[in-house]
Amino acid sequence: MVETLSIAVIGAPGVGKTSIIRQFIYNDFSEVYTPTRTRYVYRPSVILNGNMYELKILDVPPISSFPSSSSQPVYEDNMEGSSSEVPILVVGNKRDLQRQRFMPRRAVSVLVKKTWKCGYVECSAKFNWHVVLLFKELLGIAVARGMRQNHTSIRLQGALQRNRCTIM
Repeated sequence: MVETLSIAVIGAPGVGKTSIIRQFIYNDFSEVYTPTRTRYVYRPSVILNGNMYELKILDVPPISSFPSSSSQPVYEDNMEGSSSEVPILVVGNKRDLQRQRFMPRRAVSVLVKKTWKCGYVECSAKFNWHVVLLFKELLGIAVARGMRQNHTSIRLQGALQRNRCTIM
């Protein structure tokens, strides 16, 4: 039987949530920005460590605000489980725009680790840099923690470092 892992991709407008998903699933990137206006569910199948998994990736419209810590719920609509059980990975997309950043990578990583108690990873959906690695790490963490469809969900935002949680 194929196990299903649920993932919700959340974040501010224009950060590249859909681009990361589409790069991972279709190896596709569009230069044209089209805002996500309604929820969309992608259902790819992947093989990880010789096991097949069905993914339920929920791409949601931008939410108005984020909680101040990882103990507050971020997004729970249509996803099972409580937020305290959900690994969080904070992802900084658009790594290709390095020269336009307003905060050093190290400072962002420390802020995320202290405030959210999570890890942080940077990627580039445009150049497909760390996108597959991001999902591989996320799924590995979810499988290792026993995160199954009827147990809880995974919400993505970004961390690929050992001994840290996961959001993308």
